[in-house]
Amino acid sequence: MFEFPHTVILRHRKENLKKCSLRGLESREDLLFFSYPQDELPPLSGYVLLALDAPPLTKEDKNLGIFLIDGTWRYAKTMFESLKKPHLFETRSLPAGFQTAYPRRQDENVDEKGGLASVEALFLAYQILGRNTDGLLDHYHWKTPFLASLKKKE
Repeated sequence: MFEFPHTVILRHRKENLKKCSLRGLESREDLLFFSYPQDELPPLSGYVLLALDAPPLTKEDKNLGIFLIDGTWRYAKTMFESLKKPHLFETRSLPAGFQTAYPRRQDENVDEKGGLASVEALFLAYQILGRNTDGLLDHYHWKTPFLASLKKKE
């Protein structure tokens, strides 16, 4: 059993599951997956949404739940905009300087600087909050280069 709130993941219904970095984690008991825009989310007070332009996530946030939006950059922006008003949650960012190992095609209309694959962001958030990361990267194709990039950062 775990001692912290479930992590809530809102995945866009058009997310390509063959490319989804969170694929294979759906059965974890600490993660709750919801589909956008079909599913109604649970109350999100006491949760932090991982976002780029927000105060940093710190160990002091350890009792808060993590809320993660999973979709392409374009979909994620739309999802975030639709969630701002009806749900109460705070936003937090991850420390700067981490680079994704996930190969991306650049979209000139999206600022991907500092953006991580969803599973990479979740892994770093769990590390910061002192949560067990065992198994989070087991299904991630770019696990080895991602972990290597973390070691270089140390």
